[in-house]
Amino acid sequence: MTALVIAEHDNNNLKGSTLNTVTAAVQAGGDVHILVAGHNAKAVADAAAHIAGVSKVLLADAAQFADGLAENVAEQALAIADNYSHILAPATAYGKNILPRVAAKLDVAQISEITKVDSADTFERPIYAGNAIATVQSSDRIKVITVRTTGFDAAATGGSAVVEALTAVADSGKSSFVSREVAKSDRPELTAAKIIVSGGRGMGSSENFKILEPLADKLNAAMGASRAAVDAGYVPNDWQVGQTGKIVAPQLYFAIGISGAIQHLAGMKDSKVIVAINKDEEAPIFSVADYGIVGDLFEVVPELVKQLG
Repeated sequence: MTALVIAEHDNNNLKGSTLNTVTAAVQAGGDVHILVAGHNAKAVADAAAHIAGVSKVLLADAAQFADGLAENVAEQALAIADNYSHILAPATAYGKNILPRVAAKLDVAQISEITKVDSADTFERPIYAGNAIATVQSSDRIKVITVRTTGFDAAATGGSAVVEALTAVADSGKSSFVSREVAKSDRPELTAAKIIVSGGRGMGSSENFKILEPLADKLNAAMGASRAAVDAGYVPNDWQVGQTGKIVAPQLYFAIGISGAIQHLAGMKDSKVIVAINKDEEAPIFSVADYGIVGDLFEVVPELVKQLG
């Protein structure tokens, strides 16, 4: 029994989501291999080789993998799929784009966003916006799985896996890369941040979101938002936390002016400590908060910043 993890990377650096996925693969039992499909991505393969629990890294290095086109990466995974009992990828935009194609071509059911491995064929995953946990058992010969990274600790480093070169599959020709717009920020990346300051509809405007910046600066925090704030155009779409946004589990999460709709809670309720600030004492967010402040956020937040020195 051997599991294959499809690495998420940018050709230079291995994404942290891959480390959480490796942990899930190790828990499924057997050996763990990592597929790095990229262009000039030797540094990524070397980094993957140092992950504890990984016994082999497979490097498919070719120009057609440079931009991570799902059609090409999926075909590379399919070329070696018969060697594996499990194929896993993080439940990020990257993994969610690749694995459904792999599952369809293998004619197996994909098991999505697992948060726990019970055994080699049995997994747990959230349903109904995280209000229930389904236990799923698969009898498919190859289990195709996306991993919710907040459900697993990152694998440690210290491994010494062998790196093996693969013959790259040909370009599928089904898609081509046009352009990429990358949001640049001096703040930590939202899904990897240890502290997150999020605002909701209660912020009232994009201008008012600036009130949260001094707090985020003091704490070296990422900034997030509820879907209501994003839909209202207050902040960019990549700030969205929730069922249809990013799933986060930081050490500390500030929910400011966020009522706590079930879809938002699904994306952040695994945070270690949750602090809610809302003028409505009946707001659902207080049901999951470890600490709650009932008050006007426009008075509370500046005072909190002041107290932090």
